[in-house]
Amino acid sequence: MTALVIGVDGGGTSTRCVVATVSGEVAGRGYGGGSNILSSADPAGSLRGALLAALAGLDPGEVTAGVFGLAGGDSARERTEAVAAEAWRAAGLAGRPSVVSDTLPAFAGATAEASGAVLIAGTGAVAARIDDRRVTGRADGYGWLLGDEGSGTWIGRRAVRAVLASVDGRAAPTALLGCFGDAAEPSRSPGQAGPGPAAPGPLGSAESAGSAPSAQEIVRLVHAGIAESGPAWLARLAPAVEAAARDGDAAATAILDEAARRLAATVGALGPVSGPLVLAGSLLTEPTLLAGKVRAGLAGTVVTARDSAAGAAALALHAAGAGAVPDPLAAHRRLIG
Repeated sequence: MTALVIGVDGGGTSTRCVVATVSGEVAGRGYGGGSNILSSADPAGSLRGALLAALAGLDPGEVTAGVFGLAGGDSARERTEAVAAEAWRAAGLAGRPSVVSDTLPAFAGATAEASGAVLIAGTGAVAARIDDRRVTGRADGYGWLLGDEGSGTWIGRRAVRAVLASVDGRAAPTALLGCFGDAAEPSRSPGQAGPGPAAPGPLGSAESAGSAPSAQEIVRLVHAGIAESGPAWLARLAPAVEAAARDGDAAATAILDEAARRLAATVGALGPVSGPLVLAGSLLTEPTLLAGKVRAGLAGTVVTARDSAAGAAALALHAAGAGAVPDPLAAHRRLIG
């Protein structure tokens, strides 16, 4: 019998699962839709799908521990634990997983150090101080309605507001209007298919369609998208804001400048920390303008996150104890590469 552990990294847009051996080898991977308890449309279904895919061809009875790092979990702890336990049972697993803040797997997936800090900016945004693989301080991460400043969803909301202000005359014209295309039949983003509200179209699609949408059409499109896919739908606008800023659009540039300031303030609220600062989330790990603006204001050792699902599995290795895992630190290092 080969003992296994499971790690899950659940964000607002996607869910990633890693099954690993106690020696730190990856035995399986699975993926699903968003599992942020506050903003995703079907967190339980996404978790279940990712677990089942990662366990394909493996014996669920060999799993000895699991750690789920789920965005939004700190703000809805009871519901998050219930959803995680439901998905765990649906995958045929005994017991129940440990549910932690998504900040811990992000940190553990980038470094085997026990202490430091992490700043996440993807669909949501949060910063955390890590001491001995425990969260001892936290800033933001309050969800799309009350916080997550500088996140993809925050950027999307700011973009919608800028477009509406431009359309009704309160602000200068902005290329961001092209995000919405022809509001009567909006363009779909690459890879999107099926019924339901489409993602915002590419910049310039409104002009090419020959029909600039009205403010009311934009409002209807946004509400339809959120109703279909949850508030995380707003984060789909972030790449369009990035593209517009690269082309010199003033409104888009101002949004990214403000996002960078807010993210810097979030991590700064943690105070001095010992150990590396890990940058995680697609807005900070990809070569974006926002990532460059944030990095420019940081000091000390900065590490880019790599595999947060593997980080969750590494935390499961440490939690399993020396009896089950002979050398957790060595297995951790092997697992994250």
